[in-house]
Amino acid sequence: MTTERVNPPGLAPPTGFSHAVVVSGSRVVFLAGQTALDGDGKVTGATLPEQFEKALTNLLAALTAAGGTPSDLARVTVYATDVAAYRAHAPELGRLWRKLAGRDYPAMAVVEVVRLWDEEALVELDGFAVLP
Repeated sequence: MTTERVNPPGLAPPTGFSHAVVVSGSRVVFLAGQTALDGDGKVTGATLPEQFEKALTNLLAALTAAGGTPSDLARVTVYATDVAAYRAHAPELGRLWRKLAGRDYPAMAVVEVVRLWDEEALVELDGFAVLP
């Protein structure tokens, strides 16, 4: 499998994402939305960064179980109940991403939603990966 991150010079420099990811491989893994649920199905963490870290941990656990690694991620969508709060915490969220998933960012989008399935959830991540 090969992964190429494409960031054209005519676009604003990406921070915490890639403008495009070109992937060739043999398996595509679609990752369901993950929130900050613990093993008992309870939302953990009171703050956006705490919930983001758990949601990303859960997303990566599903990816690992499917045989992938963070560098295999091609696309991640972040659903946040408050984009202004997400932007305010962006430096910390970026540090959490790099700690858990590394420095190779997939193509990403952040979308504000009215609420998530679990009323206490502040953030949800889904995506897909391409595995060799």
